[in-house]
Parts: sequence; structure tokens; C-alpha cells
Amino acid sequence: MKAENLKKIISQGESITVEFKESKKKINKDVYESVCGFLNRYGGQLFLGVKDNGDIVGVDEDSVEQIKKDFVTSINNPQTLSPTFYLAVEEVEVDGKIILYIHVPESSQVHRCKGKIFDRNEDGDFDITNNTNLVSALYMRKQSTHTENRIFPYAEMEGLESELFTKVRKLAGNQKDNHPWTSMKDMEILKSAGLYLMDPNTGKQGITLGGILIFGKEELIHAALSHHKTDAILRRENLDRYDDRDDVRVNLLRSYERLMQFIAKHLNDKFYLEGDQRVSLRDKIFREAISNLLIHREFSNPFPAKLVIEKDRVYIENSNKPHGNGIIDPENFSPYPKNPTIAKLFKEIGWVDELGSGVRNIYKYNRIYSGADPEFIEGDVFKTIIPLTVQATNHDTNQDTVQDTNQDNEDIKGLLEFCRTPRTREEMQQFMGLNNRGHFRQKILNPLIKGGLLKMTLPDKPTSRNQKYYSNR
Repeated sequence: MKAENLKKIISQGESITVEFKESKKKINKDVYESVCGFLNRYGGQLFLGVKDNGDIVGVDEDSVEQIKKDFVTSINNPQTLSPTFYLAVEEVEVDGKIILYIHVPESSQVHRCKGKIFDRNEDGDFDITNNTNLVSALYMRKQSTHTENRIFPYAEMEGLESELFTKVRKLAGNQKDNHPWTSMKDMEILKSAGLYLMDPNTGKQGITLGGILIFGKEELIHAALSHHKTDAILRRENLDRYDDRDDVRVNLLRSYERLMQFIAKHLNDKFYLEGDQRVSLRDKIFREAISNLLIHREFSNPFPAKLVIEKDRVYIENSNKPHGNGIIDPENFSPYPKNPTIAKLFKEIGWVDELGSGVRNIYKYNRIYSGADPEFIEGDVFKTIIPLTVQATNHDTNQDTVQDTNQDNEDIKGLLEFCRTPRTREEMQQFMGLNNRGHFRQKILNPLIKGGLLKMTLPDKPTSRNQKYYSNR
């Protein structure tokens, strides 16, 4: 969050969605009660380094890293917060003082802090554990608001794909050593992931819609949600119909793999190194876009989800329960989890990053991939528009394009070798045989600098006429 936006929020004082904690040298004891209350109510914004009256005192600089570590460790400890919930801590400097900002989304589940259920009102956090009516109302609101929590008491484990539990154990273990899921049985994973719940009003318990959508066989999915599908379409030549299509009606884990295969089939990749690691720009962009398409849709709405590859763009849309309208600014927006339980499982297996990172990553990598900014439009239908380069969409001359891409890679490697000795921009252009300075900067020089492949001899003066560029490769 930008410092000016943060100051504006602080100036308006505490509310049902804003909480200040001084936490100058260590975390206040009641911070986790506020996190629990935000998760259980509407979500909110937590500021560490600010007094109750709005005075900015800042977090002690020597204590920042320890406070951040303690916070993340505690909210991932079921003894403190149950079920646990991943939250990111953002460090922002305001008027020379450090504030730690945490955006807490509304959760689809009821959370407890050290065994107690907290809710929010205008006066702060309050313990409702022993108030049966308030606890019952909280559970009812969660289940009616978040479709993923709908319980199917007669759904059997036989209706789920057992091999997907094996896959989830392996992926979770790859993300974190000794991940608890690696030693759990199938039912234990469902319960740990919040995909098997009990309705406190009726006493009924069972697999949730989220559990069915993630692990279910096709027959069970369509018994629970008959309209579930994602339509993947290639439309470049036959604009009235399509050139290729995949009607995806399987569970979300299989859907992710099918959609990524569809993208790989019809879009070429580009050479790019991030640091000293080669990364797939195509996969970086569409890993995020496809995850968002699958996990942030409103499943109760029969509007069909679509992924459409056109000549100059990829167009994605899905049903949505909006928390705003219009184009999203990636530098200044508060992400809202549409299906946080499903999103959490995707995060645990490494198929999606923390909330809000998807939009920012698509912006970051598509600027390198095509030189153009994507668009995200919030409404009853959520729309994502990802511009493409001509090279990335030339399917009819696919073999030629692959050869061109390989040649581009060789040219880049040659340029990096040429720049073992620091070179000026003019020398680099001459070496590449390119006359257009703007094209060279946008398509070659800037991506190589962003990727860490080229460094500047005068990094503090990027526009200096004496600037040169060198490669360590």
C-alpha cells in the first residue's frame, strides 16, 4: 500500500474494519483477537505502529523483522488461530517511521483465537463463544455467503479421486518440509483443509462443495453442481465459431492441468531469465490467470466460465460476487477472497501465491512478454484481458515461429556474451543490427535489465549519457 493511502485510512480512525496496535517493540497480545474478529466479520485492515488515537509512533526498526516473523508464525499455529490462515505483512514507511500493514480478508469459515470465537463491532473485538445465538448466526452467515461451504452430508469418499490426495500430499511436501498433509489420510486432509464441515444448527456434517469441486469425480461434481464447466476456446480464423475447443467439466485440479495444456498448445513462450534462473513467461502469466479463473468464481451462478485465445489477446471471464466495479488498479486495490478455502488449498500445493499477488504478477510478466498492460474489470462478471504479441498468436506458422524464437534466444545469448565488456546502447544496437532505439529499449534492453541479465555501470544515473551495460554471464 502506498504511504499516502495508508495515512488517509489512519486519519479516519478505527472502525469495524480498521484496527490500530502500537506494537512498537513486540506484538500486542490482543492482535490475534483482532485478526480473528476480522476473519469472522467483514475482513479489515490492521496497522502495527499506530496508537489507538491514530498517532503514528512506528515500529522500532530493530524489532521489525522479529515482529513480522512472530506474527506469521502465530497465525499459522492452530493453538493461536484455528483454522490457520495465511496473511502477508507489508512494511510501509510513513514520515520516516515504519508501519506494518496487514490486510485481513473475510474468511468463509468461523475462526477461533486460543479457543475463543471473536467477532467485530464498531467498538472493536468481542468474545461471543458462550453466546449460542450469535455463534449460530455467524455460522449461518458464513454458509449462506460462501457457496464453497455448502455441506453435502450424503456425499461419499468413493465419489472423490483418491489419486488426487496422493498428488496433493506430494505437492504440499514439495512446498514445505514436513508438511502435515504428507502424513494424513484422505479424510484428515479434507478436515484440515476445511473441506469437511459440520453445520452447528442441524448437526449434519459432510464433504463441502469446495471438497467436491477440488477432488470430486465428474459424476459427483455434476450431481452437486450441474452447471459446472470451463470453456476453453481458440478463435483466430473462424470468428463465428472456433478453431479449437476444450469443454472442461472436471474437478478444479484436473481443470487447472487441462487449461494449462490448452495454453501451451496454442501460445508460444519467450526466452527470459529471472536472476540466474530461466523462467517461462507464458507459464508465469497463465498460472496466475487460470488459478484466478478457477478459484475466485461464484459457483452458485450458472454463467459459464470462459478462456478465449484470440489473435491479439486472451480473454477470460467468470461469474463474480463483486466488491467494487470497474478496472482494478494493481498498485492500489484490496483483494477479496471469493472462495478462501479453495484458494488456501491451491496455495498449500504451490499453484497460487498469497491473495492479490496474481494480479500483480500478471502485470509484471505480461509487460515483459508483450510490452502491454493487462486489464482486470470487476463486476457481476469478472473479466481479465491479456494482450499478446503477434509472435505469440501466430499459430498457423507455428514451426516458423518456434524457429524465430530459437533464433531470438541465440541473438540474446550472443548479446550477453558481447556485453561481458561494458557496452553503450549504441554499440549494442549495432551488434544486433537494429536501428530503432525505442524498439530496442522496450523489447530487448529493458527486459534484460528487469531480468537481471544486464546491469548498469551507473545504476544511480540510469539516463546518463555515459551509461554502459554489462553481463556477468
